[in-house]
Amino acid sequence: MSILDWLILIGTLLDIVLYGAWKARGPIDMQSYLMGDHDTKWWTIGLSVMATQASAITFMSTPGQAFHDGMGFVQFYFGLPLAMVVICISFIPVYQRLKVYTAYEYLEQRFDVKTRSLTAVLFLIQRGLAAGITIYAPAIILSTILGWNLNLLNGILGGLVVLYTIGGGARAVNATQQQQMFVILTGMFIAFYTTISYFPEHVGISEAMTLAGAAGKLNILDFSFNPESRYTLWSGLTGGFFLALAYFGTDQSQVQRYLSGKSVRESQMGLIFNGLVKVPMQFFILLTGIFVFVFYQFHPNPVFFNEATLNKLRNSEASSALSQLEEKNDSLFLIKKQLASQLTSTKDSDQQETLGLQYRTVLSEEKTVRDEVKKLVSKTLPEEESNDKDYVFINYILAYLPKGLIGLLLAVIFSAAMSSTASEISALATTSTIDIYKRSIKPDGDDAHYVNTTRWMKILWGGIAISFACVGTLFENLIQFVNIVGSVFYGTILGIFLIALYFKKIKGNDVFLAAILSECIVIGIFFADIIGYLWLNFIGCILVIAFSYIMRAVRQVRESTHEIS
Repeated sequence: MSILDWLILIGTLLDIVLYGAWKARGPIDMQSYLMGDHDTKWWTIGLSVMATQASAITFMSTPGQAFHDGMGFVQFYFGLPLAMVVICISFIPVYQRLKVYTAYEYLEQRFDVKTRSLTAVLFLIQRGLAAGITIYAPAIILSTILGWNLNLLNGILGGLVVLYTIGGGARAVNATQQQQMFVILTGMFIAFYTTISYFPEHVGISEAMTLAGAAGKLNILDFSFNPESRYTLWSGLTGGFFLALAYFGTDQSQVQRYLSGKSVRESQMGLIFNGLVKVPMQFFILLTGIFVFVFYQFHPNPVFFNEATLNKLRNSEASSALSQLEEKNDSLFLIKKQLASQLTSTKDSDQQETLGLQYRTVLSEEKTVRDEVKKLVSKTLPEEESNDKDYVFINYILAYLPKGLIGLLLAVIFSAAMSSTASEISALATTSTIDIYKRSIKPDGDDAHYVNTTRWMKILWGGIAISFACVGTLFENLIQFVNIVGSVFYGTILGIFLIALYFKKIKGNDVFLAAILSECIVIGIFFADIIGYLWLNFIGCILVIAFSYIMRAVRQVRESTHEIS
């Protein structure tokens, strides 16, 4: 990287941290530290909610997802807008009326303390894992590409977040996330238009879309009912809906964002803003990946996008086999480039159909070559990741984008990692303090004591997240695991909340036992690997509701039998 790139990267990160520290000025009590004095406007809530969800994985992996598999991933988000409406109608008014610090306080008022504690613990487990993943995912890719020490990167990302969240609490998190979203969106728009400017003169947006369509990259909707298919219209509308409902309605990292709203209306408008903008934003990021794909139809692409792993393979006993595959890839590129140029130049539909068939045949051969390289990686370098999907976008950034823009795009990745991690660590600390420490360990402390406890909890959870990130290489498919972790736990948590809101006759003991049984079954289904993970949200939620009714029926039978006897 050039000096300009370093200046932009370091300057952007320092600006975010210093601004967060500056927002921490003034007296601190529980209301201001955890809730930001309830004076957050709707646009801040909307941006903060988006920044919390938009982890670095979003901006590193999503373009690569589109590059390899097309636009179908956007179906994952189809249930989100409907979930925002349900949360605005049912969840937000209850939370605001009860003036809770966490979503789980409501469960004690509705059920009992053990149900509240169980739900809080489930949240702490899954979000604690996710916080480590959120740090590790960008760190492992950046360390591989840039040659930086992995543990040092983990420490930098986690340490910067803990630094400014300790001082300012909710105010610092909300304020810095506005900056982070500005950096993220600015960087992505510049990358988008820069990529288009690299197309050949005869290729505009229309021609690029034609080429992507001929390659099968624009198949957005999948109407199949195959439960093993990861992304379909039905899994997005059902599993995606339940995942979004659980994440935004019951996950403290998101609930804390809109609990700081100035009013119910401000919180609702913030979530509706997120619901309206999130799907188009994901579509835009995927489209950026599609245009990167089009770019590589006219420029040579590496046979494997993880350059560090590719260099190790070149220096291994597999170098001869790799050399042959690279030569094959180069020859296919020349044919592919010629066909792509012809496809984007001709207007004759019959000729387009013939060229499209030839073009897809070459792409299929190219994919076979790339798959052979992945097999070489798995066989020769078993400790290395053979999936290079997450390296496509950053490899493109470092290889082709101009000086200055590289630093800005790396700042996007760091900002996204920091924004989501800040919300996660803040939520973990708040839940630990309010739902565990204050409720069950020391209920008679004053505001200053609980503020200091929350600060120490942030240090503790920041350390846990960094430690987990440092041993992340012990886990397989960690980057993809971030959504799976949520799906394993969110269904059960959502089921508890839906019963609390809509099924008034079910009591605490019923839902407590039902939640434990449901979570055990969901974990069993996950390890059996018999269905796509998005469906676990729906299954867990339905199981909790069904088992709660069964427990209630059994309890009523026992009570009536006892009365008769």
